Amino acid sequence: MRTPQSHTALENPPSHSALEDLRMPVQAKLAAAWTSFMFLYIYVDYFALYKPGFIDDILVGIVWEFDISQTFVISALMLVAIPILMILLSTTLPARANRLMNLVVAPIYVVVSAFNALGESWTYYYTLTIGLEVILLALIVRYAWTWPRRTASPATLAASLDSEPLRTPQQA
Repeated sequence: MRTPQSHTALENPPSHSALEDLRMPVQAKLAAAWTSFMFLYIYVDYFALYKPGFIDDILVGIVWEFDISQTFVISALMLVAIPILMILLSTTLPARANRLMNLVVAPIYVVVSAFNALGESWTYYYTLTIGLEVILLALIVRYAWTWPRRTASPATLAASLDSEPLRTPQQA
């Protein structure tokens, strides 16, 4: 048995090409960008293990120009921990602190990413990976810089004035 359809429903069938485009919160965009950055950051180091001689250097206790020591490993952990924590902080900090943290940390990691390419012989590989990292960090700065501002409507201002406690002349 068929259900009756209205006259307008027959004339305007539902469009299958129109997709719903919801506005994503800035915090979600920042967390996604930091997550993408971290995947790229980790995989750049992982794929570096395939370079000839890289594992041999690790086995004798050297990474790049540095001796592998507790200080080196702690420093490497700190470099990775900051962007990892930025994923969490981007979703939990209040807007003002969140914006500031992203505007400070992302440019620092542009410098860190560029430093990681110094002295490397695989220029195509590092140019591509650092370029992708910088694009993600630039997106983070853009999202934080263009964070929407809340504007108070006249109705909101009037309501806030009504909710203020009355003060006697001595308190004012």
